[in-house]
Amino acid sequence: MLGIQDQTQDNLPSLIAQPQGPVSVGGILSIKSTRQLLDEEIQEAQKNQDAPVLRGMAGHIKQCWSAARIAKETTVEERMRRNVRARRNEYDPELLATIRAQGGSEIFMGITSTKCRAAASWLRDVLMGSDSDKPWTISPTPIPDLSPDILEGLVVQSQQLIAEFMQENGGQNPDDSQVKKMMAELKSESLAEIRAQAQVSADMMADTIEDQLVEGGWMGAMSDFIDDLTTFPAAILKGPVIRRKPKLQWVQGPQGWGVQVQDYFCKEIERVDPFDIYPAPSSSKIEDGYLIERHRMSRGDLEQLIGVEGYDDKSIRAVLSEHGKNGLHNWILNDTAQALAEGKNTIAITGFPDPEIDALQFWGPVSGESLLEWGMTEDEIPDPTKEYHAEAWLIGEWVIKATLNADPMNRKPYYKASWEQIPGAFWGNSVADLVRDSAMMCNSAARALANNMGIASGPQVGVNVSRLADGEDVTQMVPWRIWQFKSDQYGAADAPLSFFQPNSQAAELMGVYEKYSTLADEQSGVPKYISGDSAPGGAGRTASGLSMMLQSAGKSIKQVISSIDVNVIEPLLQRWYTWNMLYSEDETLKGDVQINARGVLALVNHETAVVRRNEFLQLALTSPIVQKVVGLEGIADLLREAAKGLDMDSARLVPPIEVLQKRWKDEADAQAQMAQVEQGIPPGQQQPASPGSTEMNQQTLQNGAPITDNFSTQPQG
Repeated sequence: MLGIQDQTQDNLPSLIAQPQGPVSVGGILSIKSTRQLLDEEIQEAQKNQDAPVLRGMAGHIKQCWSAARIAKETTVEERMRRNVRARRNEYDPELLATIRAQGGSEIFMGITSTKCRAAASWLRDVLMGSDSDKPWTISPTPIPDLSPDILEGLVVQSQQLIAEFMQENGGQNPDDSQVKKMMAELKSESLAEIRAQAQVSADMMADTIEDQLVEGGWMGAMSDFIDDLTTFPAAILKGPVIRRKPKLQWVQGPQGWGVQVQDYFCKEIERVDPFDIYPAPSSSKIEDGYLIERHRMSRGDLEQLIGVEGYDDKSIRAVLSEHGKNGLHNWILNDTAQALAEGKNTIAITGFPDPEIDALQFWGPVSGESLLEWGMTEDEIPDPTKEYHAEAWLIGEWVIKATLNADPMNRKPYYKASWEQIPGAFWGNSVADLVRDSAMMCNSAARALANNMGIASGPQVGVNVSRLADGEDVTQMVPWRIWQFKSDQYGAADAPLSFFQPNSQAAELMGVYEKYSTLADEQSGVPKYISGDSAPGGAGRTASGLSMMLQSAGKSIKQVISSIDVNVIEPLLQRWYTWNMLYSEDETLKGDVQINARGVLALVNHETAVVRRNEFLQLALTSPIVQKVVGLEGIADLLREAAKGLDMDSARLVPPIEVLQKRWKDEADAQAQMAQVEQGIPPGQQQPASPGSTEMNQQTLQNGAPITDNFSTQPQG
C-alpha cells in the first residue's frame, strides 16, 4: 500500500559473524564488511522512512495511540489491575495500607479466585470438554451455489435431453410443459449431486480448519481466553497470525531421506492480553473505528517477521540494530502498576537492560484525502472521500509494515467477548467485577471475625499501675503468677487488678459472611455446587433436583456461551474459511458452506442426552421385548456411547460389532457341542432343531435376534 516492498535477507546473526573491514581481490572486486553492509541497509531503510507517506502514517498512528491510551487509562485499566490482584488473593495497595494502619488481621478469603476458577472450569467443560466433539460444525448451505463448470454441465445436459426428445418424436420440438418437466427432473438430479459434492467439500474444509487450528495452538489460546473472560472486562483472541517457525521435516538428500529443521509459515491463533489492546475511544465493537495492539516483543519475535510477506526486512534489521544500542522499550504510565499487580519484578524500569521491544500494530480506516496529502497519487487513491482500511506496524520511529487490510471484507483479525456484555460499551463485566463488592464484604467480615476471635479468646485485664510494686512487669500474663501490690495511698478499697471477658460476635459475623457469599453466587451466576464446594440442600440432595438446579443456574452460562459463539468462534472460523478459499491450493475443499458454533446447543443437550441414553440403556437391559427389537448389536452401541462419558477408551471397553459377533458365534458353537456331548450325539452329527433348542438359539442369534434365556442382565443368586 505505502511503498514498502519485501526483500528476503540473510539473518542478522550470520552477518555479524563475518570478518570486518573492506577486502580487495586483485584490485578489481571489492568485498564489503558486514558492518558496511548493515550500515547501507539501515541508510536505505531510513530513506524509505523519510517518504512523506510513511511519515504521515507514523504521525497518524501516534495520534490514535495517544487518544486510545488516555481513554483506556482513565476508564478501565485500574479495574483490570484490581481484578488481577483479587485473583492473586491480594488487597489493593490503598486498602492494605488502611488495614495495616488500623492493625489486626490481613486475612483474604479468595471469593473472587474461587468463582473465577469455577466459571472457567464450567466453560472448559462445554467448549473444550471432548476432543472428538468440536464446539462448531461446517455444513453446506441448503441450496449450495453452483460453480461455473457445473452450470456449463447443466446446459450441455439440457441440450442433450432436448435432442433425445426430438429424435424420439420425429424432430418435433417439446412444448413448454415438456421442457419444464425435463428441467425439473434434471434440476432434482443435479441438486442431489451438488449437495453430495458440497457435503464432501464441507467435510474436507472442516478437517482442514481443525488441523490448522490444532497446529496453530487453538487449545492453549482458548484456555487462556476463558481465564481472561472470567477475570477481565473483555477477553480477546486473534488469528490467523502468520509466523515463520522452525519445524522438523523429512527431506530427501544425496544420502536418502532424513530429518532436517526447516522454516515454514504457520497460521497461529493467540490470546491477546487485554492490557495490550487499545480500541478507539468511541468503539463498542472490534469493527468500530481503529484498533491498536501493543506488542511486547523479544529480538527473536521480531526476527521471525523477516521474510514474512508485507514486512520490510531492512526496516526490521534497522530496528534490531537500534535496539542493540539504545533499547526500544518505552514504559508507559501504568506499566509499573500492572507489573506489580501481576507479581512481576519491576527492576527493569530502574536502569537494568530490558530485552523487550515495544511495537504498535494499527488496524483501521484511513481517509483517502489523508493518503493523498501524504503523497500517494490519484491513480492509487481514485476516491478521496473513501476510507481505506490499513494495517501498519510502528516501532519507535520505524514503520516496518504498511499495507491494506488483506481481508476482502476489511475485518480485523480480533474476536472479543465479555462475561456480561454492556450495550454500547467495548468493555463489559467479568466474574471478578460482578462479585467485587460481595467479596469485599466477605473479607471485611472475615477480618472482623479474626480480630474478634483473638480479642474474645481470653480475659482482658485492667491494672492500677500506681499500686504495682517496683519492677513489676505487666506486659505478660502467665499461669500461677504472684503479683506484688502497694497499699492505696488514699486508703481506697478498689482491687489493683480487674478481669473481664469481651463478648464474641462470631455468630453474627459468620451470618454476614454467609449472606454475602450467597449473594456472590447470585451476582456471578456461578453457584457453589458447580465447583463441588458444598452439597446443596433441599431438592439438591436428589439427582433430579440437582439436575433442575444445574439447568436453572445454567441460564447465565448459556448467555455467556452464546456470546462466545456469536462474537468469537463463528467470526474466527469465517476468517479461517475465507483464508482457505482465497489462498489454499486444494480446490476440492472450496465450496458454499455455513459455519455454526454450537456451544449453547451442546450445553443444553448434553446432560439431557446422557440422562435419556442411560434410561434407554436400562430399559434395553431389563426388558426382553426391547432386547428382541434392538438386538445385541443395538445394546452394544448403547454401551459404547455410555462408556464415552467414563473418560476411557470406549472401543476397547466395548469391542466393535464384528468382534462381538464372532465371540457370540464361538459361544453358541461351544454350547451346541456341549449339548451334543450331554445327549450322547457324536460330534459333527446334526439333530433336528426344535423350539428352544441350542441349535435353534444359534440360528436365531445369527439372524440378529437376542435370546433372553442366554442374555440375562438381572443379578444372579
